[in-house]
Amino acid sequence: MTEQRTTLQSALDAEYAAVYSYGLIAAYANADRSRLVAEFSAAHRARRDSTAELLEAEGTAPDAPRAAYTPPAPVDDPIPAAHLAVSVETDCAAAWYAVVENATDEVVRATATEALTEAAVRRARWQTILGSVPVTVTFPGRA
Repeated sequence: MTEQRTTLQSALDAEYAAVYSYGLIAAYANADRSRLVAEFSAAHRARRDSTAELLEAEGTAPDAPRAAYTPPAPVDDPIPAAHLAVSVETDCAAAWYAVVENATDEVVRATATEALTEAAVRRARWQTILGSVPVTVTFPGRA
């Protein structure tokens, strides 16, 4: 198994977790954030599907998602929901950063760069909602 395939599968796993988590986020987010949550959820579903297609194009079947994902902290109102969203986007950025580093295929690297950028922007939007300072970090996705 190549590093590109391994990191792509890890990115797909992060996208599976994001799709699942955004269901939880939607249940507890402020009502005025419903459009934002729906938009970000749809973006993760699309990224999940396109990542599975990339793996299939490499000739390997993607691993199935887990049955459930445990959030890093209990989510029972809008603030923990927003913190979960930050965590999800941070995890996705890290996974896509690894793909950028390990991609041997130009299309995969371009896709990973786009996905990393999108996750960083979504994270910054949630950080802004939470009033966090700084809103973003240097080199999102890098540990």
